[in-house]
Amino acid sequence: MAKGHTITIEQGTEPVRVVHNGQVLAESDRPLLLHETGLPVRYYIPPQDVRLDLLTPSETHTHCPFKGTASYWSLPDAPDLVWAYPEPKPDVAQIKDHLCFYEVETAER
Repeated sequence: MAKGHTITIEQGTEPVRVVHNGQVLAESDRPLLLHETGLPVRYYIPPQDVRLDLLTPSETHTHCPFKGTASYWSLPDAPDLVWAYPEPKPDVAQIKDHLCFYEVETAER
């Protein structure tokens, strides 16, 4: 990691839900919380807890020097709404294939 840049990952204990235009895209009791210097907390959700049937793979790929290359998925009205790291760097191996959304709410059940 670059000097002054840290990433920590912890097992979340609160349920989370992802809703887009009234449709639930994901619900999970086991998100991973990724804390990265200078960025908001990101919730990485296991694929089993995501409505993958609603998402379309995108051509977009981005590279993070700390996490690796991300692949993206879209909804018809929301391009590149979700991303994952199929081959993350060793320091963040726990997030492999977990999906991350821009908007996540903690869910009271």
